[in-house]
Amino acid sequence: MVFLGFFNNLGGMDGIILLFLVLLLFGAKRLPELARSLGSAINEFNKAKEDVHRQITQAVEPPPAAPVNPVVPPQSEPSAQPPLPPQQQPPAA
Repeated sequence: MVFLGFFNNLGGMDGIILLFLVLLLFGAKRLPELARSLGSAINEFNKAKEDVHRQITQAVEPPPAAPVNPVVPPQSEPSAQPPLPPQQQPPAA
């Protein structure tokens, strides 16, 4: 983009001369048409740029991790004491 470097130094009078030359080249009737086509071209360029950016971002990001199953605590082992026979159970309070 070195060849566009001279646009950095455009001043007020330079801009007026440039607009006058564009008016002479294309005519007053075609200027709105040119502006519309330039605007649509810029919009298409921005859409394509965003699409490429989205594709690159999706390619770089890792896929979402699969949901992890919660860890279930092991069931407690039965107590070492055998259950009391029915006649020896303490009365219900």
